Formats: sequence, C-alpha cells, structure tokens
Amino acid sequence: MNDPLSGAGSRDRFCQALEHPAAPWLLLATLPQFGTRRREAATAATAQLTDLLAMNAATLKAVGLHPETIAVVRAWQDRDPDHPVLMGVADILRACRQHGIHVVTWADADYPEALRHIHDAPLVLYTLGNRALLGRDQIGIVGSRHATRPGLDHARRFAAELGRRALVVTSGLALGVDGAAHAGALDAGFPTIAVIGCGLDQIYPRQHRKLGQRVIEHGLLVSEYPPGTPARAAHFPQRNRIISGLSRGVLVVEAGLKSGSLITARLALEQGREVFAIPGSVHSPVARGCHHLIKQGARLVETVDDVLEELCAWWSSEADGVTTATVPGVPDLSRLGQREIAVFEALGYDPVSTDALGSATGLAADQLMQSLLLLELEGLASSAPGGYLRIA
Repeated sequence: MNDPLSGAGSRDRFCQALEHPAAPWLLLATLPQFGTRRREAATAATAQLTDLLAMNAATLKAVGLHPETIAVVRAWQDRDPDHPVLMGVADILRACRQHGIHVVTWADADYPEALRHIHDAPLVLYTLGNRALLGRDQIGIVGSRHATRPGLDHARRFAAELGRRALVVTSGLALGVDGAAHAGALDAGFPTIAVIGCGLDQIYPRQHRKLGQRVIEHGLLVSEYPPGTPARAAHFPQRNRIISGLSRGVLVVEAGLKSGSLITARLALEQGREVFAIPGSVHSPVARGCHHLIKQGARLVETVDDVLEELCAWWSSEADGVTTATVPGVPDLSRLGQREIAVFEALGYDPVSTDALGSATGLAADQLMQSLLLLELEGLASSAPGGYLRIA
C-alpha cells in the first residue's frame, strides 16, 4: 500500500489520502448509525454500496440513513479535513502503512467469496501475511480455552492432518484448542489463518504473541478491526462469524455447554456450513458441548476422513498418498514392546489408577511406571487427575 500521508499535514495531502482505493470502504465500515439493517437497505437501493457516497442529502434521507450518517457523507463529499470520521480514515491508512497491514475491501478480487455471502459480512478485512490463503479451502477448528491435554493433542493432530489434506486450518488464536490447532498446522509445515478480535498490532492474548508472529510469517492474520483497536469481549462473537464464514466447515474439539465455540457452531449452521464434533468422556465438562452438538445433528468425528467425506467425497487418502490420523482409533503400536502394548490396552479415555492398571496387567509398580513413561513419550498416554488415560 502506498502511503498517501507521508509528511501529511496539508489539505492536499489529506485529500490525496481519501483518494486511496480503500478509503471509501473504510469510511463505510466506520460510518456512525450505519448498522446491519440500514446497510442492507442501502445495498438494496444502490448498484454498489459506495454509490451512497455520491448521493445528495435528500436521496440519502430517502434511502433511510440517519442524519448523523448523512452529515458524515456530506463531509466526505466536501473533503472536510477537520471532520473526525474522515480524519479517522486517514489515520487508519497511515497506521496500516506503518505496520505493513494490507486492506482487503468488498470490491477487491481477493475478498473471500465464501465470506461475501454471510449475514453482516465485514466490508473490510485487515491482513498480515499471505492473503492468497483467503481463497483456499478452509476448515475451522475451535474449542475450549481450558482444554484438557487430550483435547489439545486432538486439535494438533487434526490440524496437521487436515493441512496435509490441502485444507487451511482457520481459528481464533485463543488459548486452548485454538492455539493448539494453529501450532499443529504450523509444526507440520502447513499454513494457518488466525482471525482475531482486535487490531493486528494488538495481538491478543499476550501469551500468543509469538504464535501470532509465526502465523504472520507462515500463514495469515486477519481482523475486521483497524490498527490500534484493543481486544474487547463484544468483539469475539463478531470474530467467530468470520471464522465460520471463511470455512467450509467447523470442527469443535472440546467445548462446555456455555462455550463461545457453540456460538461459532451455531453461526456455521446459520451460514450453511458443516459442523463436526469430537466426542469425549461423559464425565468431562468440556465434552458436554460436543455431545450437545452431536445430539443436535453435528457429525460425530473420529478420524480426519470423517470430515473429508462430509466436505468433499472426491478427496481420499489414496489420491493424496498419505495416511489418516485417527482420534480415537487404532494407533501404530509397532514401536512398542509387549509390556507397553498391554498397558496401553488397559487404558481408557477416562483416567485409570495405577493400582487398577497394575491389577489389569500384572506388572510390578516400577515396570508399570516405566511403560507409562514410554507411552507418554510416544504421545499415546497422559497423566491426569485420578491416574492415566490414553490420548490416541
């Protein structure tokens, strides 16, 4: 993006800034009193929404615009350098230039077509990274911020395998399942898209700033909020509609009954997307949301193929020449000894105490602990309150 405000200060430079191709869309995205209902009415009355910016006051009133909105449009037409909304547009352009942020508007060819058709689609997307990924087939992976270790492992493994199957994993960079999904894709060498609920210069949460930088370097960071916008609670449900809107389907790994992930799943259904859920232990509170979704008709997922069969029947492991990761399923035990196999087979998806494992396998305590350690190192088991459980 060229910087129309380098050394800005004069009216001429201000007017030059407002000639930037993104400026009309930035103005529309920040117009006061221009919510979804009024925007839809305006869209129905114009060939293109930016046509509003050339209409006279009487026509704007007839379209149903609020007087405050009309006043801003008139200021735009007059190129009023002192109007705060117009100054805000110029400031956004300057900040985008400063941070290397690219603005994708509704009129741009790389605006994602899938997102264009959702209710209340954003007029503007701010991006850092490889924006060509917006046009790739995507799968949303979401889940609890307080995920269990097995849930985090599920998110990582599914993300890695879905990336291997040519789907871009899209999530929200939150703690828990979101972060694990992004890291799983990146660690396996595949790009990922993170949609955040703040400005791209305000990566949130702070614990994921390094992960966010990895996403920028090897994927794409996306927001509908301009630089400088802090994270706010109200932004995250809005962010969720973009995650589902970009995706062909949404996979819920773990979720409580009042989880934001269920909001994403509901939005996905409203947008005509597929919803998938991984079942968990009946004793786990973070499995209840997934079980609720399955009861409501979401596809129960045990393997990546369960997702792919629903999305695209023509994608298969034979065509890709890759194997299918399963969670839970039949893992590769070829590297284990008979003792470790016996311990693994005695484990379940709920914690099993070491006393119960000793009774089931007949192993002495030291042998049992050695086998459990090997299973943990192989990523097949995990310690948990109450004992050990299998995670593969």
